[in-house]
Amino acid sequence: MAKSAEELNKALADAVVDMDEDLVADLANEVVDNGYDALNAIDQGLAKGMDEAGKLFEEEEYFVPELLMCSDAVNTGIDILKPHIHMEAAGEKHKIVVGVIEGDTHDIGKNLVKVMLSSANFDVIDAGRDVPPAVFVDTAVKEGAQIIMIAALMTTTMDKIGDTINLIKERGLEGKIKVVIGGAPISPAFAKKVGADAYSINANAAVRIAREMLNC
Repeated sequence: MAKSAEELNKALADAVVDMDEDLVADLANEVVDNGYDALNAIDQGLAKGMDEAGKLFEEEEYFVPELLMCSDAVNTGIDILKPHIHMEAAGEKHKIVVGVIEGDTHDIGKNLVKVMLSSANFDVIDAGRDVPPAVFVDTAVKEGAQIIMIAALMTTTMDKIGDTINLIKERGLEGKIKVVIGGAPISPAFAKKVGADAYSINANAAVRIAREMLNC
């Protein structure tokens, strides 16, 4: 008997936490074979598994090697599921810059946001990881992007987000370029403190926020 979409999503999340790349591939293919929602499998399966792995990392039950193996498993699943995401009808593509703040090299959350935004018909410019504030701002100006989405996974890198927002203000771009932030150590209170335009709890929320900001 075929598993339900919910059962497969739970199994995907567990397989990510278990660092079982082969099982993730099998389950992702099962999602595709059953005609289930690929985007939902990424959001409710792979992303949830990575969130749990991040918590284990914070609790020092997992360390960098384990986190990287979890990331590899997620990327394997994304590679299988991404071609099966149902794209929306083409229209005007708004540009969004995404990246991980300077000093931070864990980019799986950023990659999930990139997949979700791309599937929602946004033109995503990936600035990468360990991105200095000036690079975020320069990239947004060069590309004509109206939103910068910044991820931070460590408390030691959070303050650099504030530096990015201050640089936008210094260049007279406040209101023209909006900043959305997220990541494990980020909270709505921190977003308000540094003057971010919005806080995103996950990749799905990032799409909703972008649509609201751009009225699309």
